[in-house]
Amino acid sequence: MKSKLFLLLVFAFSLLSCDNSIDCKIETTEGTILVALYPDKAPITVANFLRYVDEGLYTNSSFFRVTTPENEAKREVKIEVIQGGIQGNDKSFPPIKIETTQETGILHEDGTLSMARSGPNTATNNFFICINAQPALDFAGKRNPDGFGFAAFGKVTKGMDIVRKIQSGENRNQQLLKPVIIKSIKRVN
Repeated sequence: MKSKLFLLLVFAFSLLSCDNSIDCKIETTEGTILVALYPDKAPITVANFLRYVDEGLYTNSSFFRVTTPENEAKREVKIEVIQGGIQGNDKSFPPIKIETTQETGILHEDGTLSMARSGPNTATNNFFICINAQPALDFAGKRNPDGFGFAAFGKVTKGMDIVRKIQSGENRNQQLLKPVIIKSIKRVN
């Protein structure tokens, strides 16, 4: 009887501790980055990202932009990220509604995945990964004058060493001189 109760408790605990994240593997020419996406918290943003993943549109795309303390020195609000995605608009789906950090509760911490955008409701396929905490990118943060911040939707679970290696690449005006190829992004669960 005790063993049945124990097994029941273990099973119940495992259900409670399970998250509903979706894991993806980003294969780059610098190495592999594993990420967890949070569809329960950011359903629109995760569905958008996965649409590009499932269509294979990130295959042979790149990480092309890096922000560093050096190349952000003249900006009032400094950030550290690497940005990737599909350059050009020929492979973009329509823009999505922004899910702010105020709505989702996913803050821009070390390793957070978030969508790049030019204005509210303009994100398509470009995304970035934070290096260190970046509260200026959250809702009401000072990086973007509109105050909406950016739509965070996941987190790096393994491979921050690769993210930092990409960030250290030689750049001019934040553009990597040799973009890091994203060989593919695929679901792993």
